[in-house]
Amino acid sequence: MTARAGRGEIARFAAAHTLPALVRGFVSARPRTARGHAGPDRPRWSAATLRALRDRHGGAPVLVRGLTGTVLLILDPQDIRQFYAEPVGSLGRAAAGTDGCAHAGLRDERRAVDDSVLAAGLTVHPSCGAFLSVLTDEARRLTAGGSLELARVRHSVARAARRIVLGDAAAEDAELGRRLGRFHEKAGARIAAYADLAEPHTLIGRARRHAEPFRGPAGPDRAGPDPVGQVRQWLAAFDLVPGVLLRTLLLLGAHPAEQDAVAAEARAAGWAQGAAQGALPRLRACVRESLRLYPAVPDLIRITRAETEWRGVRHPAGTCVVLPVLFHQRDPEHVPAAHVFVPGRWASREADRDVRMAPFSHAGGRCPGEQLGLLVTAALCAEVLRGHRVRPVRPLLDPLGPLPAALDPQGIRLRLTRR
Repeated sequence: MTARAGRGEIARFAAAHTLPALVRGFVSARPRTARGHAGPDRPRWSAATLRALRDRHGGAPVLVRGLTGTVLLILDPQDIRQFYAEPVGSLGRAAAGTDGCAHAGLRDERRAVDDSVLAAGLTVHPSCGAFLSVLTDEARRLTAGGSLELARVRHSVARAARRIVLGDAAAEDAELGRRLGRFHEKAGARIAAYADLAEPHTLIGRARRHAEPFRGPAGPDRAGPDPVGQVRQWLAAFDLVPGVLLRTLLLLGAHPAEQDAVAAEARAAGWAQGAAQGALPRLRACVRESLRLYPAVPDLIRITRAETEWRGVRHPAGTCVVLPVLFHQRDPEHVPAAHVFVPGRWASREADRDVRMAPFSHAGGRCPGEQLGLLVTAALCAEVLRGHRVRPVRPLLDPLGPLPAALDPQGIRLRLTRR
C-alpha cells in the first residue's frame, strides 16, 4: 500500500521544506539580495518535518502533494541505495538545464565529453600544474585586503574560472556570464573566439581535442554537444565554489587545531612537485565535510522514465522522486556526529561510498567534476592558509556545540592575519 502524507503533513512539508527551497532558488539567481532569506532555522524545521513523516510511515517512501505536483520522498537509507542504483537512463535529473530531457545518445555524448575534459575519477587533473598557477595568481587578489567576504571571493573565483575554462584571454570578460544566459548566438561566437586562443590545458582546449562541435558555434545543422551549453555548465559549476570556500574557511577558523594541521599540509604542498601539489588530502576532507554539513544542492530530484517499484509498491513512469540530501547527511539517527565538523570521517574510503553522505552524488549520476572541484577549492584554501591565519568575524561558531543548520555565505566575514 502506498504511503501518503495527510493534509496536516502536506501543510507542514510545504511550509518547512518546499517554500524555503523555492525561496533559495529565487534568491540564488540574485546574488546581491540581502542575506538571511531562508532563515537559519528553516533547515531544522524541514528536518523535523521529514523525520516525523519517516516515523509515522515506518521509513517507507511517502507521496506528498506539493506546490509543483506530487513527489515521492525518500526518507530511509535503505531506499537511498536504490535511488542511486537505478540506471541513469531510467531516472533522469529534473532540474532545468541539465541533460535529463536530452536524447539518450546526445546525453551520453555530453557525459563522455565531461568525463574526458574534467578527468572524472582522477584525483589530480592532468592540467593540475597550470590550474594551480592560475589559482595562486588569483589568490593574491583574494588575500590582498586582509579580510574575506563573498563579493571579493566571487570576483577572484570568477576570474580563475574563466582562465581555467576558456584561457587567459577571457580573464577580464566579466560580461560573458550574462551573455551566456541571454544571447546564445553571440556568446557562441565569443566562445569560439576564445577557443581559438585557448591554451591546450584549459577545459575548452581539452574539449576541442575530444569533440568536433567545440571547433565552432553550435547550430541546427551541427550534431553532438552544444559548446555554449557545455561552457555555461562548467562556469556555473564554479559559481558554487565561493560559498563552499567561505564555509570551509569559517569552519577551520572555528577549529584552530584543524586549521594549523591543514596549513602545515598547504606549506608542505608548496614545496612539493607535480601531482603532490594538488593532492592535499586533509584539506579535501575539510571541503567534503563542509559540503556534508552545507550541501550545494539540498535536494536531488529525478523523474522516472519507466515504472519503478519502491518497497513493493509500483509507481508509474513520470513520478517525481525527491531525495532530501541535506536531511540525510545531517540525520543524527544514521550519521555519527551529524551536526559536528569532523573532517577525519573522510579518511576512510568507505565514507566516500556511504550513500547517506553524498557531496557529489553516487553511481551513474556522480558529478564528473568532483575531483576538479575539490582540487580548485582545496587549492584556494591552501593559498589562503599558507601565509595567513583565518579568524571569524561573523558568524561566530561554537566548536563544541551543534553547528547551525544553515550558513548563508552572504553573512560570512573572515579576518586574515599573517602567520
